[in-house]
Amino acid sequence: MGDLGQIFKAYDIRGVVPDTLDEGVARSIGAAFARVVGTDRVVVAHDMRPSSPGLAAAFSEGVTSQGVDVIAAGLGSTDLLYFAAGSLGVPGAMFTASHNPAQYNGIKMCRAGAAPIGSDSGLAEIRALAEAGVPPHDGPAGTVTERDLLADYAAHLRSLVDLSGVRPLKVVVDAGNGMGGYTVPAVLGEGLLPALPLEIVPLYFELDGTFPNHPANPLDPDNIVDLRAAVRESGADIGLAFDGDADRCFVVDERGEAVAPSAVTALVAVQELAKEPGATVIHNLITSKAVPEIVREHGGKPVRTRVGHSFIKASMAETGAVFGGEHSAHYYFRDFWRADTGMLAAMHVLRVLGGDPRPLSEITAEYSRYAASGEINSEVDDQAGRTAAVEAAFSGTAGATVDHLDGLTVDFADGSWFNLRASNTEPLLRLNVEAPDHAAMAKLRDDVLGIIRG
Repeated sequence: MGDLGQIFKAYDIRGVVPDTLDEGVARSIGAAFARVVGTDRVVVAHDMRPSSPGLAAAFSEGVTSQGVDVIAAGLGSTDLLYFAAGSLGVPGAMFTASHNPAQYNGIKMCRAGAAPIGSDSGLAEIRALAEAGVPPHDGPAGTVTERDLLADYAAHLRSLVDLSGVRPLKVVVDAGNGMGGYTVPAVLGEGLLPALPLEIVPLYFELDGTFPNHPANPLDPDNIVDLRAAVRESGADIGLAFDGDADRCFVVDERGEAVAPSAVTALVAVQELAKEPGATVIHNLITSKAVPEIVREHGGKPVRTRVGHSFIKASMAETGAVFGGEHSAHYYFRDFWRADTGMLAAMHVLRVLGGDPRPLSEITAEYSRYAASGEINSEVDDQAGRTAAVEAAFSGTAGATVDHLDGLTVDFADGSWFNLRASNTEPLLRLNVEAPDHAAMAKLRDDVLGIIRG
C-alpha cells in the first residue's frame, strides 16, 4: 500500500477516482476498518456517484476478509447510514464525497451508535494498518446481507416530528441530483408512509453523480438560483436544498430569499427547548450571536464550540445537549444519535411553518437580529503573521475582548464581532463578521480585510 496521506483527512477519506482512491485501496481500508472497530458486523451504504457501488463492494470484501459480516444497505444518504449505525448498534461506512465534483469519492466512517471516527478517534489507526498491510484473518470469511433501510429511516424521522396536522404547504425541493432525490420522496412524499399535507415540487431528483445541473453544494449562492426562481414562480411556501449526500439542508423563504443557517439553528433550538425546558444547545463560534441570546431567552443553556462535527458531537456527549447547529447548515440531534441530519432540521422548519399562518420570512425575521458577512476567504502566504497583525490592530480597542478557541475571535462593546480562522488544507484565512446593522458590519469587514490583504 502506498502513502495514503493524500486521501485521509481530519474527519473522513476523500480522493480522486481512480488516481488516489480505487477499489484496491477501498478493500485495504475495509480490512483495516474491521480490525480497528473490533466488531462482528458493520453496515455499508453508498451515494449515487458512478464509482460508489464498486468502491462500497470492494470495501465490503475487505471487511468480510477479516471474518466480519456486512449489512449492505445499498443506496442511501449519509444520515441514513448514521440511522443504520444508530438503530442497529453497529459501526458503519458511507461512500460519498458529499458536494465535491464528480471525479471525487470518499468514505465517512462511524462506530456503533453513529459515534464519529476522526483522526484522533480511529482514523489514524485505520490508515496506519491499511498502509502496513492487514494481516490475514485465521478463520471463515464474513457474509454480506443486503438490507433496504429506507422505510425504517423514514418512519424514524416521522416519529420524531409529526407533520400530519400542519396546514397544506407547497414545498420546492432541489436535490441537486444527489441523495435527497432518494430520501425526500420516502420521508415527505407519498411513497412508503401515509401522505402528508405537503405538495412537493421536485427539482433535479434524478440520481446522477455527474451533477449535470449544478454542483450539489447549497452554501454557494450560485447553486440555489434555480431553487429561488422555482419558489417564486410556483408560489411555494418554502424551498429546501440538499447537498450531494443529503446530510445538509439549506432553506429558502417564500420570497426566494435564503434563510441563514443561524436562523434555522435558533428556530429548531426553540422547538427542542419547548419539549425539554432548560436543555443545553450547542452552537459553533461562527453562528450568529442571536443563537445563544434566543436559547437563553427560552430558558436553555447555550454552549459554544469550535467549528467541525467532531467538536459538536463531543460537546453534545459531554453536556447531554438536545441539539446542535453550525453556520454550514449541519444540524445535530440527540434523538438521532447526536448525528447530523438535514432532513430532520427541514421537518422542524416545516412543522413551525405549517402551524403558523404567517409566511416563513416573517417567522424567521424573529431569529435574524444581526447583519452577517458570510465567510470571506483570503489567500495569504503567512497565516500566523496576518492573524497576529489583525489581533494587534483590534485588541486594544476599548471594550474589546479576544479569545482563541478557534482562530482569533474579537468581540466589541457595540455587539459586533469577527472571527478569523486559518484553513487546515489551503493557504487561506477565513473571515466571518457580524454587527448590529449592515453599515457597521461592512466597515468592520473592510477594516479587517484591509489588514489581511494589505
